[in-house]
Amino acid sequence: MFESLAEMLSLAEAENQPLHAIVIAREAETTGRSREEVWAAMARRLQVMRQSAEEGLSRPVRSLSGMTGGDAYRLWQWLAAGHEPVTGPILSRAIARAMAVNEVNAGMGCIVATPTAGSAGILPGVLLTLQEAYGFSDDDLVNALFTASGVGAVIARRASIAGAAGGCQAETGSAAAMAAAAGVELLGGSPHQSAHAVAITLKNMLGLVCDPVAGLVEVPCIKRNAAGAAQCFIAIDLALAGVKSVIPPDEVIDAMGRIGRRMDPRFKETAEGGLAATPTGRRLARMIWSHSEDQRDRKPEGQRDAASTNAPTTE
Repeated sequence: MFESLAEMLSLAEAENQPLHAIVIAREAETTGRSREEVWAAMARRLQVMRQSAEEGLSRPVRSLSGMTGGDAYRLWQWLAAGHEPVTGPILSRAIARAMAVNEVNAGMGCIVATPTAGSAGILPGVLLTLQEAYGFSDDDLVNALFTASGVGAVIARRASIAGAAGGCQAETGSAAAMAAAAGVELLGGSPHQSAHAVAITLKNMLGLVCDPVAGLVEVPCIKRNAAGAAQCFIAIDLALAGVKSVIPPDEVIDAMGRIGRRMDPRFKETAEGGLAATPTGRRLARMIWSHSEDQRDRKPEGQRDAASTNAPTTE
């Protein structure tokens, strides 16, 4: 879609348009669909995001492994009881929503990968909470999603959005950067401020490893979505205050890509390092996959799930 954030900024300046407008135009041009069709498709994605966040906050959603679940609901109820969070009312509610979406994902519910399933809570958590706090319309949020998608496309092209390729910096880092750019635009910031928010966010998340316990998108993924939302808000405030990244945004993205390529494979979604390799992480993996094998062996031969015979190893 775009080769760089610099290209996006140049087009926005030349056409005197916000970032979302040039992303919509490029998407329509690339896909051959009308702008109305492109916009309607994104509006449907917003509704799925909202539904997944609401589901995870309305009840405790447990993962199929039983390892995680209910933390978003627990935090939401704690806030509803009148407790005053240290993080403040906006960030705390964004954190709850971000975790809620990822718990729904772990429970095999419907989510929108933004840009991946493992980082799917950050963008809806941030945008839905900004809507609640500032009264933005759904149309505003759809436009913000286009800004986020343009940023995500650049990151995917220049670096990576996959934990298996670049570690968690490439997943939750990219998601937080996308949300930061969108949030800045929603709050009246310029395209250049959105780009600096991207850079600030990514700089604060460089080197973050992907180390899922038992190879499942649960621990530490769900809570890392909470952390990604927090990093996003930090970058939004700094960018709107006029703080700039000393390293240009595209160079920050390139640096993330280089770090990801040089990262030890044990820290890139293999469940062989980091938290996955701790004594507790290994014990949980053995327990989960042993139970999975037991369940498989109880099925008639023709009903066995082939996927269950390929459980990742952590030893």
